[in-house]
Amino acid sequence: MPASGVRAAAIAARLSDLGLPARVEEHDRHMSVEAAVPGSLSADLWREVLEAVAEADRFGLLATSLNDRTLWAVVRKAVPTTGDVGGPSHQR
Repeated sequence: MPASGVRAAAIAARLSDLGLPARVEEHDRHMSVEAAVPGSLSADLWREVLEAVAEADRFGLLATSLNDRTLWAVVRKAVPTTGDVGGPSHQR
């Protein structure tokens, strides 16, 4: 499993251990982790949740007007070290 998959799985496992069952999805350039957040979490639990998602490259909280809250985290896949990684507009 690539390093990004290992990191994403570790974040998901940690969130699940904290009582926030998480799911991992693979995308072209990143792995994503999402977990539903219950209406109330203690300050200590929030601190542990934030420590878990801090291992990601980006994270956030999506809240809707229906009081649904989803915690998300993104772990980027490694960029190839050879070849044309800059794409067609990349100047050499």
